[in-house]
Amino acid sequence: MRTLSLVWLKRVWTVAIVFTICLFSATSIVQSRESENILRAGAAKVDITPKKPVKMAGYASRTGLSKGVHDPLSARVIVFENNGKRLVLVSTDLIGFYNGTAEHFRKVILDEFKLKPSELFLSGIHTHAGPSLTIDKENGHANNLEYTENLKGKLIEAIRKAFDNMGSVHIGVGIGYSPVGNNRRELKISAIGESSIKLGRNPYGPTDKEVLVMKVAKPDGAVIAAAFDYAIHATCLSGKNHIISGDVLGLAEQFVEKILGEDVIAPAFTGASGNINPWFKGLPAFNTEPGWIPEPVLLGTMLGEEVVHVFRDIEKVSAGGEIKTAFLTLELPGKPRDEVAVKKDYPPTPLNITVARIGDIAFVGIGCEVLTEIGMAIKDASPYKHTFVITHCNGAAGYLAPEHLYIEGGYEIRKSPFAPQAADMVAKQAVKMLHEL
Repeated sequence: MRTLSLVWLKRVWTVAIVFTICLFSATSIVQSRESENILRAGAAKVDITPKKPVKMAGYASRTGLSKGVHDPLSARVIVFENNGKRLVLVSTDLIGFYNGTAEHFRKVILDEFKLKPSELFLSGIHTHAGPSLTIDKENGHANNLEYTENLKGKLIEAIRKAFDNMGSVHIGVGIGYSPVGNNRRELKISAIGESSIKLGRNPYGPTDKEVLVMKVAKPDGAVIAAAFDYAIHATCLSGKNHIISGDVLGLAEQFVEKILGEDVIAPAFTGASGNINPWFKGLPAFNTEPGWIPEPVLLGTMLGEEVVHVFRDIEKVSAGGEIKTAFLTLELPGKPRDEVAVKKDYPPTPLNITVARIGDIAFVGIGCEVLTEIGMAIKDASPYKHTFVITHCNGAAGYLAPEHLYIEGGYEIRKSPFAPQAADMVAKQAVKMLHEL
């Protein structure tokens, strides 16, 4: 009897041990899968305001150096990581990375942080009141050469700081709308009845009013970033202005950070705005008349307030989010700049397209100045709930306009290096890449 009891007891212990091992294994698998889905993020900001007078970007007619600073310029960074996949979003208070500087800066950053080309979105807010970047040692101004060289270190510093600050986060997106952007392709009729498209105001033309806002917060609710995307040229100030400023988008960033707190980073990303100007455009300076609110400040504040309203209404946030990215350089049908006609056998124009997703939030980076109809079409066709279209990103190829506008002509068409069919090819390729993610 005693022998049977011992045998029975051994069997019970064996079953218990096997059950414990199985339970531990199942728990480990669940925990492993959960850890794979933990989204981590970090954010950082560094000052990139010129310390010396510099040549300013955006207007060929402006040849003199800057004469002062109205508001500081910054580089803002958000980095994400999940299960070994990374995504680095960089917003700079610059016109963009022209004159061969896009690939120059991208290579430095990709090499420094061992990133894949698809994991970096390097963009500018397209302010026309900032410094011009140059790596041309023969023709570039000495102060701009020095500024550009120093900028490399500043961007590396910001990205490294963001990586060092990474922790688990929850993210969510909200949508708002702002009227500060205005279609600029105005129809003019001459005294003899001839029509043409000029840069002006076209209040009834296509305009993407959507303001996309992404909230990035720690599990305890502490906010680290409030990124936003809006389609507008930062051109309140004209070529007569010689004072450094982030213009409407830069001032919106500063307003959001002031309201939400000094620990919050608020990077702006420029949506498809090749034909979208601020309502007040081309002013010679900040108006200091008593009682007057300078137009860049007024419009920047209006946009910033909408960002804050949307941000504060974001309640649904997610703790996970798979990261996937893709990068492609398209060879598109080209045409000569400053001409409308397309020449047979003209060389193609390359264009970088970068796409990424974090869960159901998508990002499309286009390396040129995209007209708003194209951005709206990409968002409409995107398979994701929210899609940030980011222009002046990973390149600066020039204006990309929809085919139907080539009949009308105008500034954007003349300056474009792309043939009419290029826009449709870009939109389809971007949406295809989104689906493939």
